[in-house]
Amino acid sequence: MKNYITAVVLSALLFTSCANEFNRVYKTNDYSYKYEYAKECYAQGKYTRASTLLQGLVTLQKGTDNAQEGLYMLGMAEYNSKDYEGAAATFKKYFSSYPKGAYAQEAEFYAGMSLYNSTPEPRLDQSQTVNAIAAFQEYIDLFPDGKERSQAQQRLFELQDKLVQKELYSAQLYYDLGQYFGNCTYGGNNYEACIITAQNALKDYPYSKLREKFSLLVMKSKFELAQQSVEEKKLERFQDAEDECYGFLNEYPDSKDKVTAEKFITKCKAFTKD
Repeated sequence: MKNYITAVVLSALLFTSCANEFNRVYKTNDYSYKYEYAKECYAQGKYTRASTLLQGLVTLQKGTDNAQEGLYMLGMAEYNSKDYEGAAATFKKYFSSYPKGAYAQEAEFYAGMSLYNSTPEPRLDQSQTVNAIAAFQEYIDLFPDGKERSQAQQRLFELQDKLVQKELYSAQLYYDLGQYFGNCTYGGNNYEACIITAQNALKDYPYSKLREKFSLLVMKSKFELAQQSVEEKKLERFQDAEDECYGFLNEYPDSKDKVTAEKFITKCKAFTKD
């Protein structure tokens, strides 16, 4: 027990000593010493301390031999401390300031990685995802033989999948709302909105692994739309729904929803043959 208390006291004293040393360095006007201390903090994995010091140094170092290194190191310190928003801004600043700099390729790649790590889950607004895709695409375009090209390409595909998932959630929501018209504008229809959303996704992402799910929503929505149509539109819409069912079966003959498509065809024929 005595040894434990001694260890705790020593740890507290060491922490206090380190904190006091950092505060002294932070307040000093010896910028060369402060920069070297920041590099030491970075090397030791103390990224928050490194970024705190470097944020005050990057402007002062502009035009010096340490300018590029300091700005890039600030971006990496922010990235490693998971300040992805700050890191993305710093890497963009580096690349705009030094497009042919020593760390230009790395800065461009980590700008994309910073945005990638700050993208939200698919149900939320995907503006940041679009920005991350643009950043990775820019990296690939600027550095076609870049050492991180493969990883950038993989991340780009993952982000595109997130956009597709967002569209699927939107289409599914319209379908689930069904006959509820409270959210529709100017007399719109949820099933029509589902069809348009899903068809646009099929056109925009023709090779998506979620393609069958979009196609299923189109088929189901067209059938529901036909059932709920006014009399003068029913024949045309049941014919359209029937064609959609056959198209679904042709494209996905082994689908687990094959029975649903066949059931819809039977119901459509019962109306169109009359």
